[in-house]
Amino acid sequence: MDALHNPFSPGAGAPPPQLAGRNDILQQALMTLARIKHKRSEKSMLLVGLRGTGKTVLLYEISKLAEKEGYHAIMIEAHEKKSLAEILLPEIRRVLFELASGEKTKYALRVIKSFFQSLKLNIKINDIDFGLGIDPQKGVADSGNLESDLAQVFIALGEAATERHTAVAIIIDELQYLSEEELSSLIMSIHKISQKSLPIVLIGAGLPQLVAKAGRAKSYAERLFDYPELGPLKKEDAKSALQTPAKHEGASFTQDAIDEIIRVTEGYPYFLQEWGYQAWNIAKKSPIDIHVAKLATKASIQRLDQGFFRVRFDRLTPREKEYLYALAELGTTPQRSGDVAEILGIDVKNAAPLRNNLIKKGMIYSPKHGDTAFTVPLFEGFLKRMMRDKS
Repeated sequence: MDALHNPFSPGAGAPPPQLAGRNDILQQALMTLARIKHKRSEKSMLLVGLRGTGKTVLLYEISKLAEKEGYHAIMIEAHEKKSLAEILLPEIRRVLFELASGEKTKYALRVIKSFFQSLKLNIKINDIDFGLGIDPQKGVADSGNLESDLAQVFIALGEAATERHTAVAIIIDELQYLSEEELSSLIMSIHKISQKSLPIVLIGAGLPQLVAKAGRAKSYAERLFDYPELGPLKKEDAKSALQTPAKHEGASFTQDAIDEIIRVTEGYPYFLQEWGYQAWNIAKKSPIDIHVAKLATKASIQRLDQGFFRVRFDRLTPREKEYLYALAELGTTPQRSGDVAEILGIDVKNAAPLRNNLIKKGMIYSPKHGDTAFTVPLFEGFLKRMMRDKS
């Protein structure tokens, strides 16, 4: 079939042609945005889920909803090698300039300049130029204590938004990469904003370990945030994710083909897009049948092994790779950390640093105390193929 009209869009954060099965979360986000803009008390939202569940896509959709609701939206991605302030400050400055002239806006610019100067950041001055005539607000957000200073920045931003009768949505992806100090400071800032009923909302996303990490950072985090969980799509939603885009292009899948693709992808949105994309390109005509679906599995796995899986695997040390091989050997379900250590032939305490590093790198998480599981669906299959090729 015509590859030019292939409706499927595999890729990190690429919006699917049919955003199936996530309407409840979008409706929750819309209500949160509306209430906070009208200074009604409401929890912010942190989306949690494995890789490939569509967290980034949803953040982009929520960003668009926020802008339609009259918000100024900030969308950033936390990074292992950059500080939160380094990523966030330029965006806050941008929003303040969008708010135009006003006493609270000018004050907020002085506050973030004060905050900026108190930190040793790897940002060139011309990358975060505050404009001529803006002096730091001495004594505010310049203590060097991130928790206290970031809260002062958020308060100043919220007051500036209030003055201009608007609101600000701060949207942060990959929150699990924040340090404990940064996450604690972010939670404290939202707490202060909530107490003052200022129009700032935080919408974030991260891997499953984010919930426990937020709880460790601040015990009251659960009272500030809702944690909608994103998993694989239900069967009807997965069917819609495949069939609806195809029908828009005048094609369709047979029921057997849909069942086969859902079986091998387990209904994860990223993989549904990959299999749909490959099936479309392989098929000679519509409807796309089970024979094509099975060929799509072979093509999809080959591409995932070379890209989606491989780029994550190549970031690891040899010992970290050995830990993951051992975890994969035990099966697809969460495994006891002691069992992984036993396969490695080392004590659990000696395996702990490896496990902790892999959690920090976003490769595994702990669904409950003492258990370990992959953050990337179908990753154990990739590792088993790697082990087979090595032998």
